[in-house]
Amino acid sequence: MEFPSRIYTEEEVKKAKDLIDNGYKHRLKTQGSPDFKRKVRKALELVKVAGCYDFLITYIRSVKEIDGLTQLRQSEATIWANDYAVENPVDAASVFVQKANHMKEYLESKLYYGGTAEKRSGERRIEFLQTLKKRSKEKAVVEECERLLKMWKESSLVY
Repeated sequence: MEFPSRIYTEEEVKKAKDLIDNGYKHRLKTQGSPDFKRKVRKALELVKVAGCYDFLITYIRSVKEIDGLTQLRQSEATIWANDYAVENPVDAASVFVQKANHMKEYLESKLYYGGTAEKRSGERRIEFLQTLKKRSKEKAVVEECERLLKMWKESSLVY
């Protein structure tokens, strides 16, 4: 069975969910300028270091460069990201995992937006940063995780 080209109708969502439940993984594609693709690759390497790459490719089909607000396009299983969103590879990696979590909740027919959902996705992002901090051997990555975790702690009740 082939993954649906779009995930919008109840039937398409059910088909996508069934495939994922049976182990389907996307072959992640990146669309954009060479510089954008390079930045995304750096972020994806960090997703791998944290042990979250399988999770990401389960729910996300592609990362596409756009000139606008970074967002998840559920109907495409695609993260639309601007160049600024991928400038910091640690932050970009945490955004990718957060968006994969949104996609997971979308396919599970959970409320994937709003206050409670945002709290859950923030918790997932913090969990990712904590894991990356523990697993990374690069001092700069560990320090950036610490900086971002401190920022999350100071700015929200999620932490």
